[in-house]
Amino acid sequence: MSWIDNVLPPKIRSFLNKRETPENLWVKDPESGEMVFYRDLEANQWVVPGSGHHMKIKANDRLAAFLDGGKYDLVPLPHVATDPLKFRDQKRYTDRLRDMRVKTGMEDAVLVATGKLYEQAVTVAVQDFDFMAGSLGMAAGSAVITGLEKAADTKTPFILFASSGGARMQEGILSLMQMPRTTVAVLRLRDAGLPFIVVFTNPTTGGVTASYAMLGDVHIAEPGALICFAGPRVIEQTIREKLPKGFQRSEYLYEHGMVDMVVHRHNLRSTIGSLIAMFTGAASPAGLSEAPPKQPLPQVANDDDLDASVAQAASE
Repeated sequence: MSWIDNVLPPKIRSFLNKRETPENLWVKDPESGEMVFYRDLEANQWVVPGSGHHMKIKANDRLAAFLDGGKYDLVPLPHVATDPLKFRDQKRYTDRLRDMRVKTGMEDAVLVATGKLYEQAVTVAVQDFDFMAGSLGMAAGSAVITGLEKAADTKTPFILFASSGGARMQEGILSLMQMPRTTVAVLRLRDAGLPFIVVFTNPTTGGVTASYAMLGDVHIAEPGALICFAGPRVIEQTIREKLPKGFQRSEYLYEHGMVDMVVHRHNLRSTIGSLIAMFTGAASPAGLSEAPPKQPLPQVANDDDLDASVAQAASE
């Protein structure tokens, strides 16, 4: 024991030995304003227990929660030109990429992995909104194409978790070229007779919605997700009319036939597992015979808050 422990009064000693509290110990639910303990959210796959609001989830956490035993193997992705246009706005594009890689631990916005879902081999791609708003650039487009080709080569279903603010403006026309490139890759997977299942998460917008995300055999949406090309605010300013409540949200699109089903995050494994068994003609996997428990659906998110989050993620 140090001599200072004997001299200092207990209150001062406790102050000096005070542990630092993590800044993100509590997370505020954007719908209800409820403060939720970080560990509780993490254990609940980033779904707020009270309101059922689906928060953003990191790509690695998504893969771990979705695939059997949380086990998966990442697929090596091709390298692309880092900054072909030498783009600069408030900062250089190369600096933005470096900062995003440090922040997220990812090379770009898309991860591709192989694993098993109810013992059925699958290929999965996940877009991470934390990486420059999940924007579609050359690296992200090449990653999606790699995932589609991997699925075709290994004769496995391809599952895509889409989340994006649209095309990456720092890559200009090269970003827009990823739309036809990924579309051709989807057609090759379809020619191979393999299922392509798309899960829309909040938000999925712009060039991603206008290309591969809308070409799935089955379109599933998480509750409350914004799914669109142009956002509600842009449409309102263009047509000068007030849009209906929940416009372009998962539930609205389901009612109007744009998505096939709205599924709670906790039920995605069983739902997609059943779909794959149906598509491939395999026996229904064990554990899918029971109906999944009903989960509360979240309230419709505020579009202004979403627009602000997209702008912030894109500018970081």
